[in-house]
Amino acid sequence: MEIWLNQSSTDDFVLLGIFSHSPTDLVLFSAVMMVFIMALCGNVLLIFLIFMDPQLHTPMYFFLSQLSLMDLMLICTNVPKMAGNFLSGRKSISFVGCGMQIGLFVCLVGSEGLLLGLMAYDRYVAISHPLHYPILMSQRVCLQIVGSSWVFGIIDGLIQMVVVMTFPYCGLREVDHFFCEMLSLLKLACIDTSIFENVIFACCVFMLFLPFSIIVTSYARILRTVLHMRSAQAVRKALATCSSHLTAVFLFYGAAMFIYLRPKRYQAPRHDKVVSVFYTVLTPMLNPLIYSLRNREVMGALRKGLDHCRIVNQH
Repeated sequence: MEIWLNQSSTDDFVLLGIFSHSPTDLVLFSAVMMVFIMALCGNVLLIFLIFMDPQLHTPMYFFLSQLSLMDLMLICTNVPKMAGNFLSGRKSISFVGCGMQIGLFVCLVGSEGLLLGLMAYDRYVAISHPLHYPILMSQRVCLQIVGSSWVFGIIDGLIQMVVVMTFPYCGLREVDHFFCEMLSLLKLACIDTSIFENVIFACCVFMLFLPFSIIVTSYARILRTVLHMRSAQAVRKALATCSSHLTAVFLFYGAAMFIYLRPKRYQAPRHDKVVSVFYTVLTPMLNPLIYSLRNREVMGALRKGLDHCRIVNQH
């Protein structure tokens, strides 16, 4: 860490960004900032509702509050710096700042991916073993699930941050991205990083396919349970409960797999930057909408909150 702090300003990196100052890009930048503000408000509101409403003090909503916290931290890791650079005309980021971005980004993406996988197991237990649900998903188990997601992501983020930032970098140090994205940064290294890149690829396969396998297995068993249900209302409730989670899963994993599991010959910086905007800004904005609009309990908590505010204002 001392080595990092002793880096001079000449060791700063330059973020080339995604937007120019053309009229079209100004409109796109404004749209991204609107999405960013909606993501901030949506996730803060969802966390607040889950915390305040006793009816939402269940395992599923506890996991949702953690997912919203991860999304909130993810958008704040990259977007404010990108917006600041765009508005000020400066494109630099310090060596330490770049390292922090890499560490936080890897940590949050890893934690969120694992949490989404374990949330599928929660849905499986709720639908397939409803009578044993309070025991199988006790407060202790929920804390273990969330804790393991955070610990897994933090360890992964720290390891990758330390390794990447110990490589020597030379030349213009221009990162062809709007944040310090690890693969874009490795292209600037003065030494051969192919072994580390292969290790990272293997880690990405593990990090994406381990939770994804949990999701596929859980939903295969859920489907089997649903097919044996005799009540049409029970089937509709089960499918409605799962559809929100599946939508979030496809949004997150689709973008992540496109970025990190493509062969090198199909990689293009412009495409990577656009897809990165999708899952670092758009997905965190969509998650609260998906879970709130499709859950009667959340909408009920929101209505109660609004009614309470009206009563307070009238008095």
